[in-house]
Amino acid sequence: MMMIFFMISCFIFGSFIRAYALVKKIAARTNYELGRLDKDIALLIETVADEIIDGKLDENFPLVIWQTGSGTQTNMNINEVIANRANEIVSGSKGKKKPVHPNDHVNKSQSTNDSFPTAMYIASCFDVHKNLYLAIDNLTETFDGKAKEFISLVKMGRTHLQDATPITLCQEISGWSSQLKNAKKNIKASLIGIMALAQGGTAVGTGLNTHPQYAQKFAEKIAKTTGFSFISASNKFAALSSHDALIFLSGSLNTLACALLKIVNDIRWLASGPRGGLGEISIAANEPGSSIMPGKINPTQAEAVSMVCCQVMGNHTTVSMAGSQGNFQLNVFKPVMIFNVQQSIGLLSDAIISFDKHCAKSIHPNIERLNELKNRSLMLVTALAPFIGYDKAANVAKKAHENGTTLKETVLLLNLMSATKFDELVKPEDMLKPS
Repeated sequence: MMMIFFMISCFIFGSFIRAYALVKKIAARTNYELGRLDKDIALLIETVADEIIDGKLDENFPLVIWQTGSGTQTNMNINEVIANRANEIVSGSKGKKKPVHPNDHVNKSQSTNDSFPTAMYIASCFDVHKNLYLAIDNLTETFDGKAKEFISLVKMGRTHLQDATPITLCQEISGWSSQLKNAKKNIKASLIGIMALAQGGTAVGTGLNTHPQYAQKFAEKIAKTTGFSFISASNKFAALSSHDALIFLSGSLNTLACALLKIVNDIRWLASGPRGGLGEISIAANEPGSSIMPGKINPTQAEAVSMVCCQVMGNHTTVSMAGSQGNFQLNVFKPVMIFNVQQSIGLLSDAIISFDKHCAKSIHPNIERLNELKNRSLMLVTALAPFIGYDKAANVAKKAHENGTTLKETVLLLNLMSATKFDELVKPEDMLKPS
């Protein structure tokens, strides 16, 4: 049973196979235009590549990531599927290598060593733009809307998990939104390196067996077809032997995971209770939380995102280690690198969408609790420090805590100022910005 799960969980992702089919399609078109491939054969390759891109031949790609580190088995898998299907279209039967040959035609002007990383980068770009950006934008929009809605709700701030000076719930949520926006900027920056494609380097980066214009024309056609700014890598030796750009992308996903983990933990704490915790906000009760405690509701969406973040962080460690293992003219950890990057993109996209829908949108303030904790906070004494000095203000907070009295009662007891003056100086709503 464990082996079955292991195998099922590690299949090469479908979006990667589709990206690889696009590589074969554009390679055939480029080879034809450069006079290296017969027009009819090129059209057959393109036809079958489109079928793969449309998901019509998914059952023909059974390989898992645990294969040769360059991905040769996957490359030959797609070469043979395209050739067999093309020959079936022509003759009605499979198993022959005519008129389309998997190596001579489908793999023409290519090596696994340059086509596999090219597919890695294209697939990563697609997945980020198609799925992850949308998820981040939706959650950011939700937080921006909540911040605007809660702009006037003053609450107690916290540092070191201890009471701090006041903030608004709007300000607190705006921090979450800003983290997401910055994470997206980091991901965008990391995609710049992903745009440089290895295609045309063939076996070791020299471009052996390709037309002199092949690499450049291939990149131009990929860019035109996809709408993304792909270019031919300026140094194919680096493009084949190292995948620093993919590590950089993985690092930006890791940063997003760190941001998300902070955000969902804040929400878990703020919604904790409902009676024994902070309880400043409430979130949707999605399902029963205990098999023994009736009526218990847990922050399951936040916990699910937390686990996804831990997985993404682990994935980045794997990508970092794998990316460091290039030797001479080839890195032979490509399949595990792309698997982990794509898994991170997919997990983050799905988790963010679910969290936004089932948790973030449901956030609403518990105003009585916000006011209770704000008004009891000893750190409101900070507003007095400029007038009575740090030491006296600290003594007020200490005495109030020891005696169970309010700050105002303690100030009056110590004869530091009048009640009117205290009320004038200690206004939480005036402690939210420089003054």
